[in-house]
Amino acid sequence: MPTPHLSQKLASFAAQLQISDVPQKVIHRAEDLLVDWFGSAIAGKGSRPVEIITHFAQQMGGFSHSHAGPSELLMSRTSSSPFLAALGNAAASHVAEQDDVHNGSVFHPATVVFPAALATAQAIGASGEELLTAAIAGYEVGIRVGEFLGRSHYRTFHTTGTAGTLAAAAAVGHLLKLNPEQMLHAFGSAGTQSAGLWEFLRDGADSKQLHTAHASAAGLMSAYLAQSGFTGARHILEGKQGLAAGMSTDADLSKLTDNLGVRWAIAETSFKFHASCRHTHPAADALLQVMLSHNLAPSDISKVETLVHQGAIDVLGPITNPITVHQSKFSMGTVLALIAHYQFAGLQEFSEHFHDEAICNFRDRVIMILDPEVDSAYPQRWIGKVKVYLHDGSILEGRVNEPKGDPGNTLSRTEITDKALRLAAFSGGASPSEMNTVLKLLWNIRKQPKIGFLLT
Repeated sequence: MPTPHLSQKLASFAAQLQISDVPQKVIHRAEDLLVDWFGSAIAGKGSRPVEIITHFAQQMGGFSHSHAGPSELLMSRTSSSPFLAALGNAAASHVAEQDDVHNGSVFHPATVVFPAALATAQAIGASGEELLTAAIAGYEVGIRVGEFLGRSHYRTFHTTGTAGTLAAAAAVGHLLKLNPEQMLHAFGSAGTQSAGLWEFLRDGADSKQLHTAHASAAGLMSAYLAQSGFTGARHILEGKQGLAAGMSTDADLSKLTDNLGVRWAIAETSFKFHASCRHTHPAADALLQVMLSHNLAPSDISKVETLVHQGAIDVLGPITNPITVHQSKFSMGTVLALIAHYQFAGLQEFSEHFHDEAICNFRDRVIMILDPEVDSAYPQRWIGKVKVYLHDGSILEGRVNEPKGDPGNTLSRTEITDKALRLAAFSGGASPSEMNTVLKLLWNIRKQPKIGFLLT
């Protein structure tokens, strides 16, 4: 019996999705995620790697003044081609470590989907409803590709950089009204460009922003090329020399088309409360639970054991002495030290205190231990467990089954708005009045007949 052509089935779904197919609560979730993404994008203002990539985009675009191109570069308040706008905005929205994450795929969809979709929507004059539908298509494709590639993939590859190319291609392809065959070719071109390795963490390098910039822009390019007749590998996901063959040892074909149109993976996406790698959040929330319930001060604690899944050890393990703010967000010890001292690990806490003597001392008393229960639940559930050792000899245990921001412990629209305002205030990327205007528009994006520039 011939193997089902699963790449084609996924491509057909992305091409043919209609807003009428999507439940209202899923559309509302897409709106929440759009607003949350915009806050993260604005938070990228002033970040050195983001400014470098944005400057590169401006140079390559050849545009010397505002509104010279059809798509908006949020950081520089200029405009450029859709390709270069997606490149810059995708870099910006990943640096603060506040963008969304889907647990099961260990994938950050917003930072690759929305930059490409927004840039294209602005270029072609798409409506808000079309933008949301395209974004939903991108989320559904990217999440399923991430789940398909499995845990083995994530040990070496940054899934947002790999699955992200297909997510962006799906979103842009939908906006460009590609037919199923064209969408399949877009997937082929996107998949062959998938890239992103975790090695950068050991050096505190800037590569994470390059991963999202490349994935979003490459996915966009793939869709535009397919529109013009460019062909790509038809079995890029499941083929003998496709993504799974080269990047995974535990790929699961059933994940690619799992309940398409019935199970809405976008609704499973989590928001980030703390400004750090999501692998730190479960333990951070569990530690905070213990400290608040027992009225502890940092000085009461002699050691903290975090009971974690293997993915946390793979990603966070190399960071023992962070040398940059961004690297410190991948240090379990630093994150828990900030939680212990400030009850929150936000952008300000990291930028002002990550290298404080008290934070470093606490950091060095935090260890990670592989826990069978936590590891077996991952990646579908990210359980937080800690053992807190006190100087008086007591041992206290904390547990969080759903970190703040997960679907069962989600952020309200008020909290999402407050988060976006807080991120803009920290970076100076937009004034309070500008943010209030943009957020009002974004919360009502479905009513917009044509997507224009968000900032002027």
